[in-house]
Amino acid sequence: MRFPEDVPVLTDGVVTLRAHTTDDIECVYDMCQDPDMQHWTTIPVPYDRQNAESFVTQIVPMGWRDGGSWAWAIEYDGRFSGTVDLHDGQGKVGEIGFSVAPWARGAGVMTRAVKLVLRYAFDVFGWNRVIWRAFTGNWASRRVAWKCGFRGVVVVPEGGLARDVRRDEWIATVGKDDDLEPQGNWWSVPGLEDGGIRLRAFQPADAPRIAEACNDERTQYWLAGMPSPYQLSDAEGFMRTRQDNLANGEGVSWAIADAASDQLLGCVSAFDLNNRIDKTVGEIGYWLHPEARGRKVMSTAVGLVIGHAFRPIAEGGLGRRRLTIFAAEGNTASAHVAEVNGFTRVSTERLASPRRDGEYLDLLGYDLLATDPRP
Repeated sequence: MRFPEDVPVLTDGVVTLRAHTTDDIECVYDMCQDPDMQHWTTIPVPYDRQNAESFVTQIVPMGWRDGGSWAWAIEYDGRFSGTVDLHDGQGKVGEIGFSVAPWARGAGVMTRAVKLVLRYAFDVFGWNRVIWRAFTGNWASRRVAWKCGFRGVVVVPEGGLARDVRRDEWIATVGKDDDLEPQGNWWSVPGLEDGGIRLRAFQPADAPRIAEACNDERTQYWLAGMPSPYQLSDAEGFMRTRQDNLANGEGVSWAIADAASDQLLGCVSAFDLNNRIDKTVGEIGYWLHPEARGRKVMSTAVGLVIGHAFRPIAEGGLGRRRLTIFAAEGNTASAHVAEVNGFTRVSTERLASPRRDGEYLDLLGYDLLATDPRP
């Protein structure tokens, strides 16, 4: 193909994809100074103006001319705002890559651009599937992929390479007959407050308090699956997995914090929200820092989560019909939290809850329906 003559202009009326021009060089250079851009992509670091010139005047044109890649400049609000490209395409399967200028982030620019390019890949190139990949932790890229219908996210350990360093990588795909719309839910963590406590998202500063709580002898006994001893790195890993649960629709976890000091008091989660059999159910789980016991902290926190879980999705809730709580027999504190919040004991699973010492305890099941009266 000829460049720039054969580069198609694609637009949805808000963003326009066009051929790169020499006027974009300074914008590309500025965009590539962004620390996030340098961290999450494979561009040279440091990135100098010569790199930008080479990209615009050599790499992009060569891709169109030899059919190795097809890159468009993204124009938004009358300005260059990023680049989106397709590459490979062998066997009617190719990959997509994208980057957006810091000033244009949060406006839906990249989602619009990616959808335009996907339609071109399927309708004009005749591709059957497009692959997206990003280093794990690049939530902005993953959210764009989710909004554009990519599905089946998997982690490939050390699957990505940037500047001679191997990093774990996410990979997902979308097919030509798939809807280019989100699949499943990407939950948020709304702030909820009552009775002197606040439910909020976890923060990096919470890690030491998480480790303290999860090293507590009582917590270790009743939650036998926790690492022992529980390290600061375990706390940091725990917080990372909370973000993944939000993105894949599996669950929402809140840090329970003192409303006045914001000190971490515990954790409460609604999970199993992707239940294979029934997508209207969910389970609530919790643990508490020993300093917060005996203050009705967990009873209050679970009550807040129940209200949010039963609220329709259209109103910002989780849209649940039924909630469950499980407690090992003898864990009277956990059972009390369920009972004071209106849960009914409905089952006993015999010797279903293992302890570290090899003992097994019965597991008591409680449930609550959205139609049940609440205390």
